[in-house]
Amino acid sequence: MDIKNIKLLLKYFALFFIATFIVFNWANISWIFNYKAISGITSFFFNRGGATEKTDLPVGQMANDKLVEKKVCLDQDKIEIPKIEVSAPIISTYKESDVYNDLDTGVVYFPGSTKPGEQGQTLILGHSAPLNWPKIKYDSVFSRLNDLQSGDEIFIYYNCQKITYNVVQKYFLDRGEEVPNPLTPAYNMLVLISCWPPGKDYKRIAVEAKAQI
Repeated sequence: MDIKNIKLLLKYFALFFIATFIVFNWANISWIFNYKAISGITSFFFNRGGATEKTDLPVGQMANDKLVEKKVCLDQDKIEIPKIEVSAPIISTYKESDVYNDLDTGVVYFPGSTKPGEQGQTLILGHSAPLNWPKIKYDSVFSRLNDLQSGDEIFIYYNCQKITYNVVQKYFLDRGEEVPNPLTPAYNMLVLISCWPPGKDYKRIAVEAKAQI
């Protein structure tokens, strides 16, 4: 066998090896072929940053008869869910048409719902993504909502308030179906909403939590 044929054989072997590697490892590398993931990785490295704490103010402030655990001002409002390792800025969107674009920069306070810390129902939306999706932007911030159970804690930092919520229940909604209003509107309720299943747009998952008194 001459050198030319050997090189050709090695070329075919390399192509076969690469194709086999892709087939058996598709679940872990499929994001490479997604333009959204690639563009997100690029922007992530050129736009890194986060909220930093400024000052702590006195404990025991009241907001609409609900005890706010701690007064703490951040550069940006945010949500923390320790059980599912979520920490993300809360984007206050004022038009429904802006919601989808703003989801790339954090979770979104749904315009028209009650503001955190006030009596009523606060709606916060976040993206979800399938397993092994790269951790860029906030595509997977609410991917693990289904792991939350009754009693789990959710912390909201909003307008210099730290509000602690406890999960009450979770339920699933059809696309376009409205979130049920709370039976007792006097409570301070939080509802986290994302697509279900993660990365698909078939239904919605909603996790409802009640502020500690």
